[in-house]
Amino acid sequence: MATTQSLDPLSALVNIISTQTAILQTAYAKNNTKFPSIDDSFQPGPLDFDPSLTPARNLIVAAATQLIATVDSPMGFVYSKIGGLYDTVTLGFVVDVDIPDILNEAGPEGLHVDKLSEVTGVDASYIARVMRYLATSHIFKELSPDVFAHNRLSSHLTKAKSFKEIKADLCFMSCISSSCSHVSSITRSEELLKLSTAFIPFLKNSKQASAPFNMVYNTPEKMWEWTEKPGNELVSRKFTATMQNIGEMSPPEVFTNGIEADMLKSNAIVVDVGGGTGTAIFTIKKAFPNLRYIVQDLDKQIVAAKKFWDENDPEAIKSGQVQLQAHNFLHPQPIKGASVYFLRMVIHNWPDVEAQKILSSIRSAVDFNTESKLVIFEMLVKHVSEATNDLGSGSGEGAVPYPLLPNLGVAGAGLITSLDMSMLTMYNGKERTLAEYAQLGKESGWKLVDVKAGELAAFVYTPM
Repeated sequence: MATTQSLDPLSALVNIISTQTAILQTAYAKNNTKFPSIDDSFQPGPLDFDPSLTPARNLIVAAATQLIATVDSPMGFVYSKIGGLYDTVTLGFVVDVDIPDILNEAGPEGLHVDKLSEVTGVDASYIARVMRYLATSHIFKELSPDVFAHNRLSSHLTKAKSFKEIKADLCFMSCISSSCSHVSSITRSEELLKLSTAFIPFLKNSKQASAPFNMVYNTPEKMWEWTEKPGNELVSRKFTATMQNIGEMSPPEVFTNGIEADMLKSNAIVVDVGGGTGTAIFTIKKAFPNLRYIVQDLDKQIVAAKKFWDENDPEAIKSGQVQLQAHNFLHPQPIKGASVYFLRMVIHNWPDVEAQKILSSIRSAVDFNTESKLVIFEMLVKHVSEATNDLGSGSGEGAVPYPLLPNLGVAGAGLITSLDMSMLTMYNGKERTLAEYAQLGKESGWKLVDVKAGELAAFVYTPM
């Protein structure tokens, strides 16, 4: 049999899909489970999130995507990308008028667009065209002409509340439970579509504004400052819900391992800089109750943090084991010589100049006589030409099979490259490469000494 490298690219891609599909099928067969059909609603099974199957899934997605790009006509493939904006607006529309939730209550029989029109108040012909567009991309299914129902993919679009509860809460866009992370991401994408109208003008002349956001809304304020003003609450809630979901999807060990909590002395101080309500500290404290913790953020977030801790662990605040402190991380760090300072999904919101200022403010709080360290939890950008060993491929550097892109393409880097464009659009922030994280530390007095790989990586620094 010919080796994969000796095959032509087309045959090699087909071979990857075939062999990895066999791995999935074997695993499901051993578990006496049928591989789920796209036509069924999503029902989580024991193998759906099995990490041992992630490499096979990623390789199939990477190979299938590259196969499409290979066999499609260049014109057809590029046009499909141009038309991608309609993915955003159609998904945003169906979520906005609650079609996924209506269909969820209708059950497997689905509903005719006339009934959807009656419930939503939207013209049936418009609904039919939107639903047909999505069903053509395998989101929803058309059971018979103009009768639509859920499938495995579309069932993820339902919200955490019932349709009746949604109608009673017209401002439900603030849903933040994991069950509606897809929904909040879609609503965020709607806003990003609006901001993207300034994307090209900004790149061509970035001196005219701080970010594309500022050009669209004609404001000099940072996005989070602008969204705090009266009248901008809905935009704020959309983005807050999404970013909270992104930041909280990682398992607890990401944070405990990242700060090496098991190596810290009893009563060592851990500071979560820009920590929001302190959900990360809440997670770490459960595993390591022998440490002391400080959550820092702006006044409004600290008010929300007090409510969170009062509801979930009031004794931690009463005893002083957890302190909530109002602090602007662009100002000098008030806690001197803590064992660990960490920032979670913060630095990517800022351009290099401001990011350096944030890290420098923490550096000013430590000296060489302490064992203080800084840990930044962020995603790591891989160059397309670099192999990946931290995205579930199950292989080391250079082990991605021919002819796949070394970073596994959309399966390995699709999320982070998309998020990078979002950061640019909203804040002129950025997701960073390893060299950029090292340089960022160097210019603010920190030496990058370790990187704990993962979808949310931990970048560990010591004072220079």
